[in-house]
Amino acid sequence: MENLMIPCTSKPPVIIPTKHENLSEFSQTPTKLAFSNTKKTNNPKISDSHLNYLSRNGRLTEAITALDSIAQSGSQVRANTFINLLQACIDFGSLELGRKLHARVHLVKESDPFVETKLVSMYAKCGSFVDARKVFDKMKERNLYAWSAMIGACSRELRWKEVVELFFLMMEDGVLPDEILFPKFLQACANCGDVRTGRLLHSLVIRLGMVCFARVSNSVLAVYAKCGKLSSARRFFENMNERDIVTWNSMILAYCQKGENDEAYGLFYGMWKDGIQPCLVTWNILINSYNQLGQCDVAMGLMKEMEISRIIPDVFTWTSMISGLAQNGRRWQALCLFKEMLLAGIKPNGVTITSAVSACASLRVLNMGREIHSIALKKGIIDNVLVGNSLIDMYAKCGELEAARQVFDKIEERDVYTWNSMVAGYCQAGYCGKAYELFMKMRESDLKPNVITWNTMISGYIQNGDEDRAMDLFQRMEQDGKIRRNTASWNAFIAGYVQLGEIDKAFGVFRQMQSCSVSSNSVTILSILPGCANLVAAKKVKEIHGCVLRRNLEFVLSISNSLIDTYAKSGNILYSRIIFDGMSTRDIISWNSIIGGYVLHGCSDAALDLFNQMRKLGLKPNRGTFLSIILAHGIAGMVDEGKQIFSSISDNYEIIPAVEHYAAMIDVYGRSGRLGEAVEFIEDMPIEPDSSVWTSLLTASRIHRDIALAVLAGERLLDLEPANILINRVMFQIYVLSGKLDDPLKVRKLEKENILRRSLGHSWIEVRNTVHKFVTGDQSKPCADLLYSWVKSIAREVNIHDHHGRFFLEEEEKEETGGVHSEKLTLAFALIGLPYSPRSIRIVKNTRMCSNCHLTAKYISLKFGCEIYLSDRKCFHHFKNGQCSCGDYW
Repeated sequence: MENLMIPCTSKPPVIIPTKHENLSEFSQTPTKLAFSNTKKTNNPKISDSHLNYLSRNGRLTEAITALDSIAQSGSQVRANTFINLLQACIDFGSLELGRKLHARVHLVKESDPFVETKLVSMYAKCGSFVDARKVFDKMKERNLYAWSAMIGACSRELRWKEVVELFFLMMEDGVLPDEILFPKFLQACANCGDVRTGRLLHSLVIRLGMVCFARVSNSVLAVYAKCGKLSSARRFFENMNERDIVTWNSMILAYCQKGENDEAYGLFYGMWKDGIQPCLVTWNILINSYNQLGQCDVAMGLMKEMEISRIIPDVFTWTSMISGLAQNGRRWQALCLFKEMLLAGIKPNGVTITSAVSACASLRVLNMGREIHSIALKKGIIDNVLVGNSLIDMYAKCGELEAARQVFDKIEERDVYTWNSMVAGYCQAGYCGKAYELFMKMRESDLKPNVITWNTMISGYIQNGDEDRAMDLFQRMEQDGKIRRNTASWNAFIAGYVQLGEIDKAFGVFRQMQSCSVSSNSVTILSILPGCANLVAAKKVKEIHGCVLRRNLEFVLSISNSLIDTYAKSGNILYSRIIFDGMSTRDIISWNSIIGGYVLHGCSDAALDLFNQMRKLGLKPNRGTFLSIILAHGIAGMVDEGKQIFSSISDNYEIIPAVEHYAAMIDVYGRSGRLGEAVEFIEDMPIEPDSSVWTSLLTASRIHRDIALAVLAGERLLDLEPANILINRVMFQIYVLSGKLDDPLKVRKLEKENILRRSLGHSWIEVRNTVHKFVTGDQSKPCADLLYSWVKSIAREVNIHDHHGRFFLEEEEKEETGGVHSEKLTLAFALIGLPYSPRSIRIVKNTRMCSNCHLTAKYISLKFGCEIYLSDRKCFHHFKNGQCSCGDYW
């Protein structure tokens, strides 16, 4: 706009003095002219040509001194000369000299509106919008160029509403916009969402016959597109006589911003039919849009098509892809693409580096993070505050707090996020004292802690077990910090308590939120649900589900997925399936949650059926899916099919099996009694077996009474976890059964490490929102005599005899020496200690259920016609009609 003003294009040609004139002029010009209030002196006359010479060479101070001399001599300067001086101020960005020139505007010979117009431009471009507006408002005669100058100034300052106001003032003055101003007004309407004024401008454009100008037409289209009026935009687009690349890009961008990528893609190929080849901007619009929608594969395909079309991807293209992959959980792929970008010779920008570093932070890959840090230093991008913040976050998450602090200390202009990243780093590492020191320094600085800072400190203290300090900050944030608590402040407490295992306290905070009318959000729900993923909290899950429905959060995918998982783990697989079936959108986590839930409940047929449905829909299974499906084949006794699935992980899906997949295959072999194949499978493993693999083999050898194999598996476990009390207890039993107690070194080692101390089992049951706890052998309960009497009578009915000669490996001592096990006492309390007979009983136990108790629970479920859900350290048991979902394999 500025280049089209009359003062810049219509000024008279500069008069170049002759050599003689220059010599005479310079010979008479003093080296320094001082302003004085004395009488007129016989100073030599200074010509306009000399002033023009000074302005062209940027000698503005001398020009102002020369103007003072002109004032003393009673002379004046031409308007064009003064305009040239103002232009020089614009070129050199000198507001101070511009003000001095403004003070001498009275020296202009004739009143000229173009001088005032140039003053408006000078103030606007030199950074004083207020002065520009003052000059404009005082103008008596405002022509089109004056309006252009003021509107251009507003546009540069992004004062879009003022631009719209100027349009109406301009119309009142009787000045009509031209093909240059119309796009400015339309751009203002688009940016401030004023579609009503946009329609008015559209009608004016038609009446003035300006539609023929491509720039004007494209601006009209942009108004409808940016204001979300896609139908109006599309009608205007279809009626345009001529469409250029800008037209197509505007329409494609409009659809992309609305998430209607299919329509945008259709227009993209419509360009080719119209004879217009997509440019770099077109490709970037589509690629970025697909990445934002999480469709990274489509975006990657477009990038390849782009290269085939001989359009070279620029830094925006690469950054969009890297950022899109990282934000959609494909962080390794994002880092690989970052390396490809460097090999392609594209210099990354701040956003590229930030995205790559953030991916390293999430993956905890310190070495790669350091490499990217080095690249940022070499490319000169390290001063970018976003890069600095991401580096602090990356080093902190990787446990390198010293490196994080070094980056923090080197950032000169820190923002709130810089401080928050460092504070969070200390809190996550457990250094709440250092975090608090930094927190107090921040309070003393110009940047005060915001609500995120306070919440980070609260979360740090509560997660590190310092409840008192967390509560102190929670109460002080409104009083001392003048920061209003938000939902995240409450969420910090809930998440902290859940992490500490203090579920009742977490629920107390959750209920207090409801009573204080604090709106719980998806983070609240996702924070508290993991604490309810057990049988004791079954009623709490329903309470949270009710809150989800009241808050209209049931359509949030992550919440639905979490509810499926939590309901399954709390014993209600039916509700899990109802939620799954009611979901309009499902991702891989949804399928994994419901399949895993069925496997947990021993429902292998349902799990395998869902897996087949998933594959028919074209969904690609991941590691979690395969883990559940291998276990499902084991439950179903389908060994050969399980082997095929295991092989397909790497052969068909190019996924490297993890150690848990190998442990699951041992479970498959073990359940079917094919222990020899299980041992061969372990020997052929390409990775080192861990404790999960040997535990699976030990379980199989226990069930199938293979003492020799139990010794092998047990000793491997003992090598891996020599301090594990439960493993040592089982090993002692193995030595008893195998007759190896004559080895004095092994017995002495067990006694020396005090492994044979009593390991008490604990069981919990919730009745009417109260959790009751029972301990093995505990006789302190008021109704203990009644409970013990009932347990003995049940034992007689079941006719469970001493089984010392059998091959059972238990984590607890036998009831003859350690007392009645906690789960039996809990069952007795549920059946005779309550005023009603429950149809379902839900119990949580801290150790593995023994064979005796397992048989008793099966008998009770048959005799009393109730369902018993019991979750122990090893397995989830659902007893019904005398059978258990584990198939007596746990």
